[in-house]
Amino acid sequence: MVKSMQGLLHHVEIYVSDLQKSKEFWGWLLEQLGYEVYQQWEKGQSWKLGETYLVFVQAEERFLDVPYHRSRVGLNHLAFHAASRAKVDELTRSLTERNVAILYQDKHPFAGGNDYYAVFFEDPDRIKVELVAPQN
Repeated sequence: MVKSMQGLLHHVEIYVSDLQKSKEFWGWLLEQLGYEVYQQWEKGQSWKLGETYLVFVQAEERFLDVPYHRSRVGLNHLAFHAASRAKVDELTRSLTERNVAILYQDKHPFAGGNDYYAVFFEDPDRIKVELVAPQN
């Protein structure tokens, strides 16, 4: 029986301030999570996992005067499933080695609550990203 795709997320497109930095950051992260390069063009790139893909596009110069902030209207953060707590730990170490600041270090890895094992960090534009392990 074919399951309906209705309601599932198709794609998310995000404008970025520096496409090269975003490609380096997101390419590494998404490939760690099983995504593969899907589309590439001069002003953007996407990665796909299953039927869902994420697109990163260079913002035009005229729109770069006000930087992104997750507390403004719009996207707050992106959260991804991790395969396990061990994968969260592995990616946390890798993020630290890549000089990516871990958010909420005083509560890590339980910043989301006692039964919520995750790592929180930011991309080059300070978009918050979360990797969360399955609950036991």
